[in-house]
Amino acid sequence: MMKHKDGKPIGQTDKNRIVPMAIIFVVLCGFSFYVGGIFCSQKSRFAFINSQKSLESPKGSFVASLQVKSTSFPECSSEYQDYTPCTDPRRWRKYGSYRLTLLERHCPPIFERKECLVPPPDGYKPPIKWPKSRDECWYRNVPYDWINTQKSNQHWLKKEGQKFLFPGGGTMFPNGVGEYVDLMQDLIPEMKDGSIRTAIDTGCGVASWGGDLLDRGILTVSLAPRDNHEAQVQFALERGIPAILGVISTQRLPFPSNSFDMAHCSRCLIPWTEFGGVYLLEIHRILRPGGFWVLSGPPINYERRWRGWNTTIEDQRSDYEKLQELLTSLCFKMYNKKDDISVWQKSPDNNCYDKLSRETYPPKCDDSLEPDSAWYTPLRACIVVPDPKFKKSGLTSISKWPERLHATPERISMFHGGSASSFKRDDSKWKKHIAHYKKLIPDLGTNKIRNVMDMNTVYGGFAAALTNDPVWVMNVVSSYATNTLPVVYDRGLIGTFHDWCEPFSTYPRTYDMLHLDGLFSAESHRCEMKYVLLEMDRILRPTGYAIIRESSYFVDAIATIAKGMRWGCRKEKTVNGSEMEKILICQKKLWYSSNKS
Repeated sequence: MMKHKDGKPIGQTDKNRIVPMAIIFVVLCGFSFYVGGIFCSQKSRFAFINSQKSLESPKGSFVASLQVKSTSFPECSSEYQDYTPCTDPRRWRKYGSYRLTLLERHCPPIFERKECLVPPPDGYKPPIKWPKSRDECWYRNVPYDWINTQKSNQHWLKKEGQKFLFPGGGTMFPNGVGEYVDLMQDLIPEMKDGSIRTAIDTGCGVASWGGDLLDRGILTVSLAPRDNHEAQVQFALERGIPAILGVISTQRLPFPSNSFDMAHCSRCLIPWTEFGGVYLLEIHRILRPGGFWVLSGPPINYERRWRGWNTTIEDQRSDYEKLQELLTSLCFKMYNKKDDISVWQKSPDNNCYDKLSRETYPPKCDDSLEPDSAWYTPLRACIVVPDPKFKKSGLTSISKWPERLHATPERISMFHGGSASSFKRDDSKWKKHIAHYKKLIPDLGTNKIRNVMDMNTVYGGFAAALTNDPVWVMNVVSSYATNTLPVVYDRGLIGTFHDWCEPFSTYPRTYDMLHLDGLFSAESHRCEMKYVLLEMDRILRPTGYAIIRESSYFVDAIATIAKGMRWGCRKEKTVNGSEMEKILICQKKLWYSSNKS
């Protein structure tokens, strides 16, 4: 970087020299500013780290390249094989148990960050391929017996030899999830005709409900905390079913408003009517107008079930009446019910909300609370009323799946530059990029790659171009970027907010492929490259791939750090052969820990 000498003038008593000295000083400052502008104008958006050198391209132009010192990262101790930095049980004692706040995200400060490689368990094997993985996984990959011991009578899973098998049972459907969902479809015909595409399962167990819905064309985010079940989300992802660590506690879930077509709770034991009803208010916020909330378990069907719930029929009747009263105040209506399943529907329009008086509780949220703000945003006991200007985003108005995938979402108008033409161009661009990626990685498009993450999506074009392949994609929108996640959900895709300066809410070894497009160009001024890449290593499966589409300025530095993480990388050209942008194809190697607890 340019260094400027301190041209501080020496005070003189001769007044005749003051004016010439002042003129010289101004000229020098102006010249320095001009020269600095020449050197920095094209690079001001990058954070310069260490030293740089200029590389001459074949066309004779010069491309700046960031250089970093080569480092070989050590292995973490084997006790960190299931390390989840922001939901680490080792740190729970620092946080209170009130409303289970200890289960929320509490990321370690920078000076406590681990700069080591998380090892796999002893005996780890490459995961079983989809779709067989939905029914079985290797025991050594997720070596936890608690959930098997405690839930065997409900047929969540069972251990046979070297494998865990998943019969498809659950607390409310011990005889199989298929029969349970069949009944649900009878109650909600919209599950059959493409109206319902996205769902969220709160307290998902091993995600059997979400796994069954995949065959029915419904994409589910299975949500569970890191708790005494040890590895609900890890089991889900090992099976190839979308899942993320999370809990409804004191903060909003990391999703935009009016996004999911359906929400589900099967004896998830969330106290829906407590704390001013904030948990149900959060479900209301993230449900699309006209969307469905499905509840099975207490207090549903309490007349027959109360004896098995270690309670009294009076208490369960009271709980049910409180729940129904709260749902009515939130403009939900009972849609259907049978046996252990009850279904409510969120108001499809704003007529009900318009009739709510100021004295109504919960009150409507005021304008100071952004409906889509959902990254460390506290829950508030107020109703988020859908924006009335978006009349085509409700479940009864939005296109049915699969047409909605390529229909321009109404909410794209929320963003500067967002339009039907920009949406179509983005779609077309990613179709070309995906075709190119498949030439670079022949495994993409086969059952060797199942769990995929687009680390900094815009409209979800990357995921949309892969919908005919045996993959699902977690679309991540930076909490510091333009909030385009509503568009992703309006297309019938799923995703989450995240800040890549922090670890992601998942277990180690849960994704087969990570993709990023200019992430370091956009975030290097905030996030240290080393920690982002170490986090990518944590969540990437051994033998998994990373597609890093980046400015040529960052590519060599990324490759240097990746080599220290035992990745093998190669540099490839983009479709248009630009020298300003390159593609780095990296593959994580399978290795076993030489360190013991």
